[in-house]
Amino acid sequence: MATGADGRSGVADADATHAETPSDGGGDSDGPAEASGRPVDTGGDAVDSEEADGDAAGAGAQPSEAEAEIAAQRALRERIERRKAEKTAPVEAGAKLSGQAADLLAAVRAVESGAKSGDAFFASPAPAPRRVAPAPAPTPGAGPAAPSRVAPVAGPAAAAPEAVASVRAVLAEGGAPEALAAPVAGVLGERAGQVLRDDPWQLLSVPGVRPEQADGFARALLGPECGPGDERRTAALVGWLLERAAVQGHTALESGAVRKALAEHKVPDPDEAIQHAVAEGVVLVFQDGGADDADSDEPVEVLLGLDRYALAEESLADGLARLASTFSDEAAEAGSWDAGGVSPSAAGLIRAVASNGLVAHSGGEAARAEPASLLVVARGLGLRAYAASHSADGRRRLAAAIDDASASVTVAGLLAGTEGPGRDEDGALALDLLVVLDAPQLDVETAAGLVESLADGTRLVLSGDPGVLSSAGAGRVFADLLAARACPHIVSRTPDPGPIGELVSGIGIGELNQVEAPGKEVVIVPVRDAGEAVHRTVQLVADSVPRAFGLSPAQIQVITPGHGGSAGTRALNAALKQRLNPGPGRFGGFDPGDRIAHVPAPGRTLPGTVVSADADGLHLDCEGTPVVVPKDRVETTVRHAWALTAHQATGMRWPAVVVVLPGDAAPALSRPWIYTAFSRGERHLSVVHGVDQALPRAVTEIPDRPRTTRLRTLLQPPAESPAAQESAS
Repeated sequence: MATGADGRSGVADADATHAETPSDGGGDSDGPAEASGRPVDTGGDAVDSEEADGDAAGAGAQPSEAEAEIAAQRALRERIERRKAEKTAPVEAGAKLSGQAADLLAAVRAVESGAKSGDAFFASPAPAPRRVAPAPAPTPGAGPAAPSRVAPVAGPAAAAPEAVASVRAVLAEGGAPEALAAPVAGVLGERAGQVLRDDPWQLLSVPGVRPEQADGFARALLGPECGPGDERRTAALVGWLLERAAVQGHTALESGAVRKALAEHKVPDPDEAIQHAVAEGVVLVFQDGGADDADSDEPVEVLLGLDRYALAEESLADGLARLASTFSDEAAEAGSWDAGGVSPSAAGLIRAVASNGLVAHSGGEAARAEPASLLVVARGLGLRAYAASHSADGRRRLAAAIDDASASVTVAGLLAGTEGPGRDEDGALALDLLVVLDAPQLDVETAAGLVESLADGTRLVLSGDPGVLSSAGAGRVFADLLAARACPHIVSRTPDPGPIGELVSGIGIGELNQVEAPGKEVVIVPVRDAGEAVHRTVQLVADSVPRAFGLSPAQIQVITPGHGGSAGTRALNAALKQRLNPGPGRFGGFDPGDRIAHVPAPGRTLPGTVVSADADGLHLDCEGTPVVVPKDRVETTVRHAWALTAHQATGMRWPAVVVVLPGDAAPALSRPWIYTAFSRGERHLSVVHGVDQALPRAVTEIPDRPRTTRLRTLLQPPAESPAAQESAS
């Protein structure tokens, strides 16, 4: 990495330092802004779990993993419903399980110990192959049709005033903040007040509420009759743990990790708690790992998951298999796809897409030219071909590469029907080829909704850089697809150019190399403490980088590991606002001209600027699109954005980037984080470096933050399948 002659920045020369301020905790997240003064702490403990990478094998006419697990879940749900129908009185708190639940407990323990084969518990007759039902045709003026089964996740519905009032009364009785009334009513529905009174731990279903807060609320309502083993408490805790795990990217957790976490929350019998949660339908149970052989001594891994993510993963696996298997050459014969005049890497991608319905493509930023060439060829054949990017910036960059803005959309805009071709009379997206760029940013629910919107015979290409951070939502769709080898995989050989490209390429393979940067493309700015880090960052953005490269501060993006901390986004944005756009913050902390990030949903970050505010809310300009954020949503969905986290910056690029690494950021660093942050700059990268050896150690020793998912197992093809063969150009 390059430095100036004195070991400091070649473009910055700081002459003052600031005292380091105490850290208030960090955490890289691109969810809604954390509002100051909120009644409930939004922090949470991560549940430790090991990544489930079990290989599935199939032979002959044996049912697939997806079919067997779907059948098992149906049988389990039937048993659950029968048990519920048989119940004539509430189960006393702490009572031992019996009947169907006791059978489930014995079965899970036997499978986990290896005493019995998993087949006895999980196997059942396979259902008929599922055919994806098309979405209903849109009616005039009704807008686009939604995907058939997996719909985008929406926030809590607006609750009726009567429901909010009833919840407010219960909250007041239990000593909880009345500000939670609307969220609770939105989650629990019209009878929210009575539901909350009967089961105070339902408060945990509201994002941001922690177990100790729900416990205090329950004690205030129920008195001495409630205890740590109350079945209402344990069921709510199991669901809460899995929801918290989803925030960390997991779609399921190993049962042992859940038991350990329950014990930490003083649950007296974690085994019983899990089985009660399964029997009540709070969670689903799955087998994963290598226990197909009855003679195997290898223990079976039992996973627990929420039904929303289980259904999404199963639907996605089915949909990907459908696209791969139902492709027909009738749309365009492979021989008619002319790959002449393009790079060898692009030609390999075009040939693969010509004869396959599902293709994976991986490479760095320069490799985006290959899907662009594919689009040009496909459109030349008369096919309805589109590319969807994670961000509006990605859409704009692709449109410039192919000189056709109409072929480039965002994933969110495509699904919402505001961009792209719209839907046909059957509710499917009206296209023949879809290339999804930034594929690592697809969470499992978005991916399932997208795939289910594609008709039989549509070609799908999932393209992205496997080195960047995974999605903000649950799942690791692109990584699981590559690991399963379920379709042809084209690996680009096109390197990213220049010193930044050389640096990032080394990071991708675990090496932090020195690079020659004669034009000061890469500069290291060493700092002693967080105060100096903030001071030098402001100096770089406001003066040094603009002077050296002829840029404006608006073309420079600051990236830091977390929102909190002494040099997190909050501290940096406060300092940058004071220098670049000072003002009293008269619009809820914002002034006209402030650089902001609007987060309408987790995982979506829309950069923009503040225009004005009135009774309707805060008026923003998000890259040319006017947006009005209601006043009650400003605090949770809008934050200043001179500084972003790497998750928020994923999918976007700027002429220059300043990456800030204060000393307290070391625990948050990993190879994907560094790779993502360093690769956001096109012409210049400054690294404000205060983590000493934590930076090279993260590159070489922390390759990824593991996620537990089931998609790889569901996608795993039979051994020796031709689809499992990987091709490279």
